[in-house]
Amino acid sequence: MKKTALIAALALFATAASAADTILPGFYAGADLGRSTADDYDGHETSYGGFLGYQINQNFAAELGYRRLADTTVRFAGYNVDAKVDQTAISVLGIVPLQKNFSVYGRLGYNHLKAKASLAGYSASDSDNKVLYGVGVTYAFTPAIVGRAEVQRPSSDSTNLSVGVAFTF
Repeated sequence: MKKTALIAALALFATAASAADTILPGFYAGADLGRSTADDYDGHETSYGGFLGYQINQNFAAELGYRRLADTTVRFAGYNVDAKVDQTAISVLGIVPLQKNFSVYGRLGYNHLKAKASLAGYSASDSDNKVLYGVGVTYAFTPAIVGRAEVQRPSSDSTNLSVGVAFTF
């Protein structure tokens, strides 16, 4: 019984590894969850977002993304201040496959950041356009399911660490 289970497990892993052998051009979509920090802010915020991309070949991809970098309430001068920071981005990924299903990538793109704060019925917002850059790793569990982890700099004074999953189609 143990030999049969071992052979079945090895066959399953061998099939998954060979299936993820080739990265084919095509569209992918995914979601991520992470942690955002800003240089002048003592805390950190949970971030989440989604992305849609096109894998051009094994070395390049283009991607559109949206991420909520912050959604928090802080106490200031006896009042609750609600703050939100959103990111919309377009970027190019340079990809280096290291093994059959493991790759590293660099990201360079254009970023639109929008911050909104409200206090006692009043609100203010601001937006800015910045260069976006980052590095990450991917692991193809199957040809259709890819996990990834990334460190991204949406601005010169903030960092986002995230893990996510993408589905190819």
